[in-house]
Amino acid sequence: MASRGAFPSSPHLVLAVVLLFLAFSPHLFVVAEDEITHEDDDAPRSPNCNNKFQLVKIENWVNGTQGTSIVGLSARFGTSVPRLASDAQKNSALLTNPLNCCANLTSKLTNSVALAKRGDCTFTAKAKVAQLGGAAGLLVINDNEDLYKMVCTENDTSLNLTIPVVMIPKSAGDYLKDTLISGQRVEVLLYSPNRPVVDLSATFLWLMAVGTIVCASLWAEIIAGEQIDDRYNQLTRKDQLNAGAENREESEKEILEINAKGAIIFVIAASVFLLLLFYFMSSWFIWLLIILFCIGGTEGMHVCLVTLISRFCKDCGQKTVNLPIIGEVLILSVVVLPFCAAFAILWAANQHASYSWIGQDILGICLMITVLQMVRLPNIKVASALLSCAFVYDVFWVFISPLIFHESVMIAVARGDNSGGEAIPMLLRIPRFFDPWGGYDMIGFGDILFPGLLVAFSYRYERSKKKGILNGYFLWLTIGYAFGLFLTYLALYLMDGHGQPALLYLVPCTLGLTIILGWLRGDLNDLWNYGKHQTSGIPAEEC
Repeated sequence: MASRGAFPSSPHLVLAVVLLFLAFSPHLFVVAEDEITHEDDDAPRSPNCNNKFQLVKIENWVNGTQGTSIVGLSARFGTSVPRLASDAQKNSALLTNPLNCCANLTSKLTNSVALAKRGDCTFTAKAKVAQLGGAAGLLVINDNEDLYKMVCTENDTSLNLTIPVVMIPKSAGDYLKDTLISGQRVEVLLYSPNRPVVDLSATFLWLMAVGTIVCASLWAEIIAGEQIDDRYNQLTRKDQLNAGAENREESEKEILEINAKGAIIFVIAASVFLLLLFYFMSSWFIWLLIILFCIGGTEGMHVCLVTLISRFCKDCGQKTVNLPIIGEVLILSVVVLPFCAAFAILWAANQHASYSWIGQDILGICLMITVLQMVRLPNIKVASALLSCAFVYDVFWVFISPLIFHESVMIAVARGDNSGGEAIPMLLRIPRFFDPWGGYDMIGFGDILFPGLLVAFSYRYERSKKKGILNGYFLWLTIGYAFGLFLTYLALYLMDGHGQPALLYLVPCTLGLTIILGWLRGDLNDLWNYGKHQTSGIPAEEC
């Protein structure tokens, strides 16, 4: 596609490559804000120690003023908390004395919820002491921010615990403890609402992902109003614009075609980058990714806005202004670029706000549309190399890496361990509006970009071969991608919210479908070698 601007083409390509590379950073399909980090498959069980673990909401009031809800995790033993807040009872909270709740208490806990710190004795011992002291429940303060599954020991064969026992994170527990030490009155209410099987946010995220790929595939011909083989050059000086053949040569430089060797090297480099994140992740590292995301998002948003405005306002795409050093550029670009930069900076400054997901999704979608215009697959041979490597990459770092690193590298990095509370921005996310536990549904850029490269290729291929909608490939690959996302949601539900590598489901539903359709229609050889013998083909850079 042809567009205009003041920046040389090579920085655009470098940025596209960097962003495509960063898309390989944790692109796990994740749905849950809370993490339960201790497994207990080998822990002893008995009739009185066989509860299902439940997330517990702890509403709290300090001197009658309600505070922020705390999320805890119930124990394998004790009684369960009510499902509805209306069925739960508000009780006073009191510190145990001693605070570890391992010896006979010197303080009365009658009808109060006891607050004790973790350590020095077993969880069941603490629960027994609290129950003997008359407590109506026990909150155990963990020594970190994780929610640890409290289980029984081999000696706990005859438990008779009739109070709920819940673990809470260290920060929340320290807040309640310090409040009680200062002499203030604290009340708590414990309940565990059901999480909906399907949240509408999952549907919106599904539509965003599918819509991004469809929009990026059709962008060149429909949105930009150009032929499928035209190229998009975001900023070009006016003298280049009037240079005809020179302008075409410049626009050709805006396209980067991936080759098979580059695809394999790409995945190996991405694995090294993932390990660096795993071992050296810190807040400054995440901020580096945030800065790159803002630069890419600004560029992507600028490209999309200039193209859209020029599409509907022809005169806006013709007026130019002469700037020092840069030369003559479109006035539209000069106006739009500062707006896009300000939008990205505003998002970065407010990325922890409840509404920040809107700005992140807008920047992310614009970025991905732009990357899918700059980076292309030449044929199914290269697509098979790239997507097969991405498939192995996803499966290995999610499911196999725990055998080597004692935990899933992908999940650890996606969770943001040691990131100082900062989150990797290379993903689309949307709040779970109707989930009482909150959190976000998320999908990484890699789960959109890599299948998107194949879907975009299928559209270019069927247009060049003048195939119809039904006997082409674009429609069926779009449906295949949508179905693959549905399978990811289904696996996520069956795996109880455990992070899933979406490419495990998306690659068979896109690449596999392409190969099957090509074989059945007799196009497989042409798809495999497409572009190699095109006399009118467009030259491209390779990575």
